[in-house]
Amino acid sequence: MNKGKLFMLPVPIADGVLNDTLPEHTIQTARELKFFLAENAKSARAFLKFCGHPSPIASLSIEEIGHRPDSAKVRGWLKPALEGNDIGIVSEAGCPGVADPGAQIAAEAHKLGIRVVPLVGPSSILLALMASGMDGQHFRFCGYLPIKEPARTNAIKDLERKSASSEGETQLFIETPYRNSGMLADLVKNCAPTTLILAATDISGPEERSAADWKKQDLSLPKLPTVFGILGAKRARRA
Repeated sequence: MNKGKLFMLPVPIADGVLNDTLPEHTIQTARELKFFLAENAKSARAFLKFCGHPSPIASLSIEEIGHRPDSAKVRGWLKPALEGNDIGIVSEAGCPGVADPGAQIAAEAHKLGIRVVPLVGPSSILLALMASGMDGQHFRFCGYLPIKEPARTNAIKDLERKSASSEGETQLFIETPYRNSGMLADLVKNCAPTTLILAATDISGPEERSAADWKKQDLSLPKLPTVFGILGAKRARRA
């Protein structure tokens, strides 16, 4: 029996957009699949309905894997592919396996001889970096920073030091949307005047805005998904 494929299926980052952010091939693939592994089952059902999936949504197999998938369950989740069925992984927004669940499932699929197929779609990290004007040749995504002090300030200063070193990189990270304004204020407070600060909000959506210098701007941000970044002035430039 031929094995099915595992499709890494991107989901629009902002609400209300589809064709502007996903190519027709990606949308059509989503419409053809019957088995899904979803970071959040409710949002996955809404996405598939928005795609115009021809089958009743309730008839689809949608297995919720959560934000931190249980490694003990991965092989069982891939059983339909071993039986010849294609499977799609969907995160709540953006690209599975990139700052979202899916990487360990793809790794297990490789071990089982299941072909992993990444589909074209939006990545908030790359889109934010593209709009930032920061160093796009050398960058690092750091996930979430600590919430409590002094760990939060220490983390900001540590990332700034790494970014400003001769081997420095743009440092990218995210925050829970309702803490966006607090994160931006902490960055402005703790970073040197020469450090660029990025806040890219609602990427690809109607409220989209990004800037890499907030020192003289309004520090309030909407409670929408935002990618933050810092780039310190390097002490020595690479040739």
